[in-house]
Amino acid sequence: MPELKQLDAGHAPEVLAFEVSNRAYFAASISDRGEEFYDQFADRLSVMLAEQEVGGCAFYVVAADGSVLGRFNLYDFKDGTANLGYRVAQHVAGRGVATATVRELCRLAAARHGLRTLRAATSHANAASQRVLTKAGFVPVGPADPADLGGRPGTWYQRDLALQP
Repeated sequence: MPELKQLDAGHAPEVLAFEVSNRAYFAASISDRGEEFYDQFADRLSVMLAEQEVGGCAFYVVAADGSVLGRFNLYDFKDGTANLGYRVAQHVAGRGVATATVRELCRLAAARHGLRTLRAATSHANAASQRVLTKAGFVPVGPADPADLGGRPGTWYQRDLALQP
């Protein structure tokens, strides 16, 4: 059974392996992170963990059998609201992992992080992400700036965490 855990330094090898092995799959629906991301992964992870430590964001992994199946990020905490970003491995896509984890993260966002609202942007071409957000209780609230989605048009979704899906 997949387990949701807050990101820590010990996850580094598995997270990097997840990113590398799914790079082409991710690039089909979101902007590729470029070589620099992979070459400087240890430094980027250190920065993320430092940001998480001061409380402006929270990073999570969902894993099973020592393998990362997905990454789920809460970022830009402000006035009880945060943005949600996520990606799941190609071999578990379409199996409910993202939906179940987003639902659990909504619960944790309220209980652990004191958040009241989550927002997530997805491109119009990413129908799978739109389904995940809708199943997890998010509703469309307006257009996303294409600059936020690698130049692709999209929509912002939002969820009031006091409401159960």
